Amino acid sequence: MTTALGEKIKAIIQANGPISVTDYFSLCLADPEHGYYRTREPFGRSGDFVTAPEVSQIFGEMIGVFIVHAWQRHGTPTGVRLVEIGPGRGTMMADMLRVISRIAPPLFDAMTVHLVETSERLRDVQSQTLEPHGERITWHDGFDEVPPGFTLIAANELFDAIPIRQFIRMPTGFRERMVGIDADGELTFAAGVAGLDPTLLPEPVQNVPVGTLFEISPARQAVMMAICERLRAFGGTALTIDYGHLVTGFGDTLQAVRMHEFDPPLAHPGEADLTSHVDFQQLAETALAAGLHLNGALHQGDFLTGLGILERATALGRDRELQTQQVIQTAVERLAGAGEGRMGELFKVMAVSYPAIDLMPFRPVD
Repeated sequence: MTTALGEKIKAIIQANGPISVTDYFSLCLADPEHGYYRTREPFGRSGDFVTAPEVSQIFGEMIGVFIVHAWQRHGTPTGVRLVEIGPGRGTMMADMLRVISRIAPPLFDAMTVHLVETSERLRDVQSQTLEPHGERITWHDGFDEVPPGFTLIAANELFDAIPIRQFIRMPTGFRERMVGIDADGELTFAAGVAGLDPTLLPEPVQNVPVGTLFEISPARQAVMMAICERLRAFGGTALTIDYGHLVTGFGDTLQAVRMHEFDPPLAHPGEADLTSHVDFQQLAETALAAGLHLNGALHQGDFLTGLGILERATALGRDRELQTQQVIQTAVERLAGAGEGRMGELFKVMAVSYPAIDLMPFRPVD
């Protein structure tokens, strides 16, 4: 079975030769005609995957608590810009705003909210979700359009949708992994000619078996750099949450999800969500190189527990019927539980600040 975008990609390859994994990734998500984010409703039960804010309101509430804490640690500045990059349906922001209004009215009254969103369709959904806050919300196509001022940033599952480059270990060293066409006219992976600077690898190339994959994402580092430059200019904190690993390593993490099931990445271009794991060490190194303070990086479960998700769940369930309490409990386990395949372990949370401040629940970095 082929897709409209699959045919388009084959035509591009036939005309110009194999394309890089980065270009394939970009086309799958953002092709103006057939790209996944242009044509699909990716989120929720009817979509292809469920994000943490849709599991329970508690997730966004905890992020709201963190934002208030950061604002207080920064000395309660005025003229705050609260920014979310890639806000999905607006669910997380709605939950954040509810908490901020309750526990920090001075922040709530004086801040403006900025959503960085390129999809018109998702903007419509977000404006419905956030209708009560209509006056204070502005949408932007790009992060650079957010007006000057002290900045607090939240980004949930932003980086995993930014394309990666993949390199494969060949007998002669690492070569860029490409997407080409096989003898049957189907899309296939192939090795290209571009090499990789060996200093980027976590260990010397001669120790790595042939066929091993290494991933790097200059595009993610560029987004991180833009966030850091903003914080250096105006002060603030950025919190990023994504699935990935805390230490750079080898391996193929390119994956497609279609109708809540894993799908081969080349099988249904444009009809499946394409992502890869985020390398938090690379993002942290980018932030440190930009002169920012790294508050730390934690498993999502440790982050949420440290912020008081268990206490919040208890309060939320108080005087409710048993079934509601069980729903809340299940959600907390899904968001914060450790163990194989659980969000609490798969997802990582990293915060960076300027100027340097200590932030709960991250432990001060020595």
